[in-house]
Amino acid sequence: MSSAYLAIVVIVLVVLIILLSSLKILREYQRGVIFLFGRFQAVKGPGIIVLIPIMQQMVRIDLRTIVMTVPPQDVISRDNVPVKVDAMILFRVIDPEKAVIQVEDAREATSQLAQTTLRSVLGQHELDEMLSEREKLNRDVQVILDQHTDAWGIKVSNVEIKQVDLDDTMVRAIARQAEAERQRRAKVINAEGELQASEKLMQAAQTLMQQPQSIQLRYLQTLVEVAGIAGNKTNTIAFPLPLDLLEPLLANRRKAADDKPPPAA
Repeated sequence: MSSAYLAIVVIVLVVLIILLSSLKILREYQRGVIFLFGRFQAVKGPGIIVLIPIMQQMVRIDLRTIVMTVPPQDVISRDNVPVKVDAMILFRVIDPEKAVIQVEDAREATSQLAQTTLRSVLGQHELDEMLSEREKLNRDVQVILDQHTDAWGIKVSNVEIKQVDLDDTMVRAIARQAEAERQRRAKVINAEGELQASEKLMQAAQTLMQQPQSIQLRYLQTLVEVAGIAGNKTNTIAFPLPLDLLEPLLANRRKAADDKPPPAA
């Protein structure tokens, strides 16, 4: 009697174990891809999933967005500058069936594809574009990745290039280039200022030529300013005498010389 009772207990325990192993609980962000004798049957979840032991198998798929860091990649830009670029990718599974059937490891496949795509896209651009047009490069990489991963049931929602590293030689070269650019701009601004000043001086000279009296007034004003600067200091100041002021005296002298009768023979 005891052996029969023991056998019944063993059978009940085995049945309970089988039943418990056939029960699967999927959370809200999980789906189960069900296979019947190795053939795809359905996608189920979330909630409690009952599997027929031995006949059915299930693969869990996480539908949450995955944040993946792309390892630093050695990239040669179009202008032959070696750089190291790392990026971040956001993607998620939108079709659990394709993510299980069409690719062996969706996460690893996406990572490898992201690395090759990053090198390929950035290698088509110059260094200045990598540094100044990251938004455009992010979109280009994201579009290419999304097109390739669509067959795997994966949606790449965002790509962000985090950092573009240069070696010390290139950093110094870029610093020299930036310094040369700043000097060029300073010289251009200085030249433009000189040009504007010369134009204003030319306009002032034309105005003074139209009114000769204003030249004398300007000269007197300059004398007053120089005298005010000198003050009581024992400095010797030499004032240039404009020829316009001497012109009337010289004209009278020449006229008197012309009117003087020639000496008697």
